[in-house]
Amino acid sequence: MSRWRWAAWWSASPERSRSCWPPSRPINPMELIKSHILSVIIFLPLVGAAAVLMTRSERRVRWCAFGFMAATFALSLLLLGLYDFSGNRTYADHPAGVVQLVSRAAWISTFNIEYFVGVDGLSLPLVILTTFISLLACIASWNIEKMPRGYFALFLFLETGMLGTFLALDFFLFYVFFELSLLPMYFLIGVWGGPRKEYAAIKFFLYTLVGSIALLIVLIGVHLYSRHAIAGGTFDLVRLASPQVVESIRAAGMTLGVAQVFFVLAMLAFLVKVPAVPLHTWLPDAHVEAPTAGSVLL
Repeated sequence: MSRWRWAAWWSASPERSRSCWPPSRPINPMELIKSHILSVIIFLPLVGAAAVLMTRSERRVRWCAFGFMAATFALSLLLLGLYDFSGNRTYADHPAGVVQLVSRAAWISTFNIEYFVGVDGLSLPLVILTTFISLLACIASWNIEKMPRGYFALFLFLETGMLGTFLALDFFLFYVFFELSLLPMYFLIGVWGGPRKEYAAIKFFLYTLVGSIALLIVLIGVHLYSRHAIAGGTFDLVRLASPQVVESIRAAGMTLGVAQVFFVLAMLAFLVKVPAVPLHTWLPDAHVEAPTAGSVLL
């Protein structure tokens, strides 16, 4: 097909002519950065884990892990410049309310599960602290000789889980990241730990498993009740916290007793993770047996 015939064929369809480049409005680089910066911060360590696994030289493994963690820390510092500290934002400014730098996309439409992340005044310092401590822990692990490739890959995987936990605004997504942050720690303790590493790792796993089951019950229960307020239900934590949805769920039959049960189960899950007395007995063993960097992040 000649050049002119191809151009005529392409322009003959209104749909093609409207959808082709250039776009109807220019792309704002700052908007592009703001809408994707959190996703990059979350998944950059995961990309680093894949890069570490593909690196053959053990010496380069350490530098590769350090580079990805340093880049993640630098990007987290960039949030300080992108975040609006004026305090003038309200729920009318954005569907997510005071949450900023939101990235949102449909994930499992059947259950209204979304990839929904954002940052607020509470999660912002936690993200920066996580990336900074992870970088320090990487430096502290420089002399790891036993399977360094697997060690640093798990460490980067753990960082993705921690960052996703702090930034997730969808309950299901939060649960996924929450669980992902536990699995690498289990292997870090069980493989690179001290003399009683197997005992400490299994104890850590069993305690956190109980907390995970409790949180899963809350996850399912809240979603089922939210179906009375929103068609198909929702896992959107921002919408679930709105007064209108809360009133609709209450009117649908969530009594004070049911809410208290959900609260106790969620509290159980988080008290195990903190950990707090009397659910703290896994921590002394895990701290003693875990590698130094693992103890820092515990």
